[in-house]
Amino acid sequence: MKYFFLSDGWMVGRVWEFGGLWNIHSWRREPEIQQMNLCILEQGEKLWLYRVEEAVLMVEVKPTPDATSDSAKNIGQVVLKRLITAEQALERLATAQTWSSPLSLES
Repeated sequence: MKYFFLSDGWMVGRVWEFGGLWNIHSWRREPEIQQMNLCILEQGEKLWLYRVEEAVLMVEVKPTPDATSDSAKNIGQVVLKRLITAEQALERLATAQTWSSPLSLES
């Protein structure tokens, strides 16, 4: 698995794999991208941890249409060029102010 952090008010756009852009018809599915229930607070912004499958090389992120953060307003579109390993994600979580969101459990 690979990981990346994404600020509130941002969403994943296009996804790249070894052969280029992720092709839903070839893979017969969407790429596996999951928001974890952990985030860090960095310069007043919540950065949520996301997990992606090994086949993903790069993801494009962009502000959501209703984004309210200043960074989302100032930057039109950004490409995350480098995903991080589990060890790098743990290191970043260990050195940052970490928040967790309660898991939603259905009874």
